[in-house]
Amino acid sequence: MKATRVASVAALAALATGLAAAAATARNATKDSPLTNRLGRSARVWKLSARNGARFAVSRVRGLGSAAERRAQLDEQFAIRTAEDVAKELGEMKGVLMKAGQLISFIFEALPDEAQEALATLQADAAPMAPTLAAGVVESELGSPPERVFLDWTDLPVAAASIGQVHRAITPDGLDVAVKVQYPGVHEAIEADLDAAEAMYAMFSMMMLKGLDAKGLVDELRARMREELDYGLESRNVIEFAELFAGHPWVRVPNLVPEYSTEKLLTTEWVDGMTFDQFRASASPDTKQRAGETVWRFAQHAIVRHGAFNGDPHPGNYKFHHDGSVTFLDYGLVKRWSPGEWESLVPTLDALIVRRDPERLVAAMEASGFLRDGHGLAPELVFEYVSSPYTPYLTDTFTFTRQWMVDTLAVIFDVQGPHQRVIESLNMPPSFVILDRVVWGVSAILGKLDATGPWRAMLLEYLADGAPATEMGADEHRWLAGAEQR
Repeated sequence: MKATRVASVAALAALATGLAAAAATARNATKDSPLTNRLGRSARVWKLSARNGARFAVSRVRGLGSAAERRAQLDEQFAIRTAEDVAKELGEMKGVLMKAGQLISFIFEALPDEAQEALATLQADAAPMAPTLAAGVVESELGSPPERVFLDWTDLPVAAASIGQVHRAITPDGLDVAVKVQYPGVHEAIEADLDAAEAMYAMFSMMMLKGLDAKGLVDELRARMREELDYGLESRNVIEFAELFAGHPWVRVPNLVPEYSTEKLLTTEWVDGMTFDQFRASASPDTKQRAGETVWRFAQHAIVRHGAFNGDPHPGNYKFHHDGSVTFLDYGLVKRWSPGEWESLVPTLDALIVRRDPERLVAAMEASGFLRDGHGLAPELVFEYVSSPYTPYLTDTFTFTRQWMVDTLAVIFDVQGPHQRVIESLNMPPSFVILDRVVWGVSAILGKLDATGPWRAMLLEYLADGAPATEMGADEHRWLAGAEQR
């Protein structure tokens, strides 16, 4: 458990080091903004890696000859201090690196609670841009400074994340709104990070995932991140999802305010609600169960029935309510199935979850590009490894827990364990990159809520038109029937 904690932080340090090494060879960039200076970004990540490498070495030296309990304490102190350092640096750098920190902040349950709390600031409370910069973006997009455009404007943001930050405002007609302002220079920062990421993934595939298509993976990430930078596209996504879930029993989508939305500004109605931490601390077990099922069904309905889904499932993008309903705020990173993509994935899911057939699974994975030709792996070994994140869907009733996340990630990242040959043979088809992020993100949220349910039967509602497995499933079924009649 303690070793896994250090490994979790080391994963982020390794990511930062790899990006820094690759970015150091990138072309020179403009220096209009701290975000656009590639050499400056590389230097910051190198310093971050060096600091934490030295901290790790000191921790190891101090632990030599110590009792196991003392070594565990040193490991925990190292994890906490590293997480605080990483959160501070990545919060200021924004872009792809900050997104990596967001993912680690709530998925790597092996980290101490204090370390997770430090990284959790990357979800909504990262370092904001200066008020004058935010005001400048509003003026350039809307033609006047925010205090003239709006009846009321808060200079300090209510949330700051990887692409932009959110300010609360009142429109001249009295509407309470949330205005998302894009960071100047973040486009160039993301392009620099993705150029570096391609080199890092290529190196990673040579060492571990020998079948990994590094270029295809990064091309998919690049396409989705470029879309996320276009707030005009996100505005259309907000409208689409608001229509898609109109009248839904427990999914809420804020309405767009188009007259204050541009390519670099996105304005929606203001939504009051609890943060994830506030909800976890105050909600009853039954309400947590409802919220967990809401998050899960929101993802499944969009993925399977709609073919377009939110690819950024972290708690900073949600507002939770006392009845267990959830408002989903962010629609920047939306993956849409292109022709044939979902159809190529369905046989693998069918073999894994519906039929639970190892031989059929291997054949489907070979056909869809998950396994390279000539791998020679035993189907049972492949099934054992691949099914580990899908355990909740292979049994009648399952409870997601934080410990289950720890144990499952330990299996997935055990590159020298019994599944070593499977890991080396696996590829990640570009179509699956964003879906994989959703699988892990939703599972982590459910684990923090201790959500229990007949997840297998629930998933078959979507994959095989199964009967509703819960009361909430029946509610959604009735809503779907009403939507079709309208």
